[in-house]
Amino acid sequence: MCICINCQHVKDCTTYKTILVQHDQPISRENDIIFTPKNTLVQINMNQSLYNVKLEWDIAECSSFVEKPGFWLT
Repeated sequence: MCICINCQHVKDCTTYKTILVQHDQPISRENDIIFTPKNTLVQINMNQSLYNVKLEWDIAECSSFVEKPGFWLT
């Protein structure tokens, strides 16, 4: 699971927005503030079947993480 969902920077984070693109999710453009996190570790899990490969992208570590549970919901 991506740690970003409980980070206060989730709405402005450039790395998180990159992860959303990888998941074919829409990106909110309502906020002009851009936040570039430090020392992020992206974990990519590959699930493979006979005719399909699915990649799951998650941010596992980030030095800029500031815990704020549920912030992504607001």
